[in-house]
Amino acid sequence: MTEERFSFTASAKKTLMIVGVIGIVLLVVGTISSMSGGHAEEGEHAINTITSQTDLTASLEEGPEHAAEEAHGGGHHGSAPWLKRLFTNLWINNIYFTGLAIIGLFFVAIQYATQAGWSAGMKRIPLAMAHWLPIAGVLMLVSWFVVNHDVFHWTSADLYLPVAEGGDKIIQGKAAMWYWPLEIGSFPLFYVLRIVVFFGLWVMFFMWIKKEMLAEDLDGDVNHWYKARKYSAIFLVIFAVTSSIAAWDWVMSIDPHWFSTMFGWYVFASWWVNGLAVITLIVVVLKQNGYLSIINSNHLHDIGKFVFGFSIFWTYIWFSQFLLIYYANIPEETVYFIERLGASQYKWVFFLNLILNFFLPFLLLMTRDAKRHMSMLKVVMPIIIVGHWFDFYLMITPGVMQKDGTFGFVEIGMAMIFGVAFLFVTLSNLAKAPLFAKNHPMLQESLHHHI
Repeated sequence: MTEERFSFTASAKKTLMIVGVIGIVLLVVGTISSMSGGHAEEGEHAINTITSQTDLTASLEEGPEHAAEEAHGGGHHGSAPWLKRLFTNLWINNIYFTGLAIIGLFFVAIQYATQAGWSAGMKRIPLAMAHWLPIAGVLMLVSWFVVNHDVFHWTSADLYLPVAEGGDKIIQGKAAMWYWPLEIGSFPLFYVLRIVVFFGLWVMFFMWIKKEMLAEDLDGDVNHWYKARKYSAIFLVIFAVTSSIAAWDWVMSIDPHWFSTMFGWYVFASWWVNGLAVITLIVVVLKQNGYLSIINSNHLHDIGKFVFGFSIFWTYIWFSQFLLIYYANIPEETVYFIERLGASQYKWVFFLNLILNFFLPFLLLMTRDAKRHMSMLKVVMPIIIVGHWFDFYLMITPGVMQKDGTFGFVEIGMAMIFGVAFLFVTLSNLAKAPLFAKNHPMLQESLHHHI
C-alpha cells in the first residue's frame, strides 16, 4: 500500500482567507451596529423579558409563578451590552471549538481502546483536528481573564458579603469549587488551576498518542499500536472525569444558581455528535476530491450510523434533563428553561435546536442508503454542525446577556473567524503526514471492511 498525502493547496488557503475576511467584516459591522443600538438593522430580536440571576433567584422562594413574573425585570451590571455580547461569543466559540478538538482525540482513543479496525483509514483526520487543543487551551485561559466578570456572575466580589449586606447565600455555598484554598471572593485559584490541568493532561496525551501514530509510518513495529492503545485507555478514564467537570466549570457555572446532574453528559453528547459530523464531512470532502481511496461506502455507512445514533443519544439526554425538571417543577431548576422559553429572542433558538439536531438528522439519515451516499452526508453534516453551535449558544447566551441577548452579524462573524482558524490548523496538520498509516496492523481489516 503506497502513501497517500493531502495537499493543502494555495487556492484552498485563499478560500479560507476570504471567508475569514468576510467573518471579520461581519463582526465589525455587527459590533458597530450593536454599539449604536441598531439591532433592527441586523434583523435581531429585541425583547424585554429576562431578569438578572440574583433577582430571579430571590423570587424563587415565592414559587415558580412568582419567579416567572420576576423574570421580566432587572439584569446584570457590568460592561456595555455590545462588549458583553463580544465576550459571550468569544466564550461560546472557545467552548464549541475546544469540543471539536478534544473529540478528535477522543475518537482516536476510542478506536485504539476498542481495537477497532474499520476506522484505520480515517484516524488521521480526527488526529489533525486535535491539533487545535494547545491553541484552545491558551485561548480559554487568556480569554477567561478578559471575560470572567461579564460572563461569570459568581466572580463578583459583592456576592460574598454577608447576606444582610447583599451577599448571595447560594453562591457562597458553592464558592469552594472556585476559590479553594484562597478566601472566597478573592482569586478563583482552584477554578483556574482546573483549566490549566485539564488542557495540560489533554495535550500531553495528544502528543503521546500522536507520536505513536506517526511512528507507524516509519516502521512496521506493532509496539507503536500497543503503546497508543495503552495511552488511549488511560486518556479515556481521565477524559470521563475532566470533561464533566469542564462542563460544570465552563458552561453550567454561567448560571450559578442552577444545576443539573446530567449537564456533564449533555455537553459531552453535544461535543461528541458535533465532532462526528465534522469528521464525516471532512472525510466526504476529501473523498470527493480524490483522496482516501481506501474509504468506501461501508466506511461511510459506519460513520453515518455513529452520527445517526448519537444524534438520538443527544436527544435522549436533552429530553431526560428537560422532562425531569418539568416533572419535578422545582423553581430553582425550572428557572433555566423559563429563561430560554419565556423570552422571544431565545424561544426560536430553543425549537430550532431540536429541529436541526434531532428531527432533520433522524429523518434524513434513517435509511441505509442515506448513510452510504456522500451527497446526503454533505447535506446532513453541516446541519448538525450549525445546529450544535446553536446548542452552545442557547446554553451560554441567556445566562450572560439576559434581556440584551440577540443573534446577528456578531455571532455569525465570530463563528466564521473561529471556523477558519480551526480549519486552517486542521488542514495544515493533515497535510504534514500521510492520510493513513500504511503499516497500521489493522489496515487490511479496514480495506476488506464490509457491512
